Amino acid sequence: MLTGSLTIPGEGVSFSTRGLPPGERVVAWERALSQVFAHLEVAVEGSRPWAGELTAERLGALQIATEEFGPGTVLRSARSVAADPSTHILARLQLEGTALLLQDGRTAELRPGSLAFHDARRPYRIVLPRRQRARVLMLPRALLRLEEGQLAALTATAVDDAGEGAAALLLPLLCGLVDEAVRACATRRGELARLAAEILGTLALEQVGKQPAPALWERITASVQDRLQEPGLTPQDIADQHGISLRYLHRLFQLQGTTVNAWVRTRRLEAAREELARAGAAHRSIAAMAARWGFTNPSHFSRTFRETYGMSPVQWRSAQQAA
Repeated sequence: MLTGSLTIPGEGVSFSTRGLPPGERVVAWERALSQVFAHLEVAVEGSRPWAGELTAERLGALQIATEEFGPGTVLRSARSVAADPSTHILARLQLEGTALLLQDGRTAELRPGSLAFHDARRPYRIVLPRRQRARVLMLPRALLRLEEGQLAALTATAVDDAGEGAAALLLPLLCGLVDEAVRACATRRGELARLAAEILGTLALEQVGKQPAPALWERITASVQDRLQEPGLTPQDIADQHGISLRYLHRLFQLQGTTVNAWVRTRRLEAAREELARAGAAHRSIAAMAARWGFTNPSHFSRTFRETYGMSPVQWRSAQQAA
């Protein structure tokens, strides 16, 4: 059991070090944070008196905690990971003051209104230059629906509401939902927490999608190029082949200014056009060529070909043969 000013209303925790002698506060604060999040180590900067305040409540799969503390350092070391192998994802939403979040070789500088994800499965460090206040949202990693490589690219990258991206709209909405979830009656809390988790998933997806791994994009497009002749090829087939979520696949293509289906259709049309221009193409039917490149409806193929290239497949083939 924790010592200090600790109350546990329902499934929540409320803890303060104010009632403890200064010499006992670090250990008690470390225990409180470890109980709410995962095993952590705490160091306090300077010799001034300090106090830590912590509240936490679990709403369905989402835990919402509010932490006020600093200056100091919170460390999830390799030893801590081994002692308590939690796999949750945490999102730190800075309310007051600043914090530095370090993980996976990156450092996110958090200011009021900004957010950064960190992964309890791997070591991380949070440096607090002075007293600050933050919300920490903790959820199972599966709720983000991202593959492990994407999660590794997500950590310690600051998300803020500057610019014109989704974060500009979603971060203020997330803050409002979390505040409301903490204050709302029991019948509404679950739904508000579910909406907050959905927004976290969207923010995570956008953050990962801002810098898609070139190797992943090249691997996906190369494999799709090899499967153009499969008439039943679907976005879900492509996502499953590469071990990513369907939502992330669509996001990758969106960042390239297109959609999965449009990209596949364009590549199929290009392949069919090249074949129509080859020697000997005059002896093959348009329907056979359409079917060869995944078009099951010859009329649809001819119409799409004309809309794209300004002439029918027959006209294109005749022009190429004459040339």
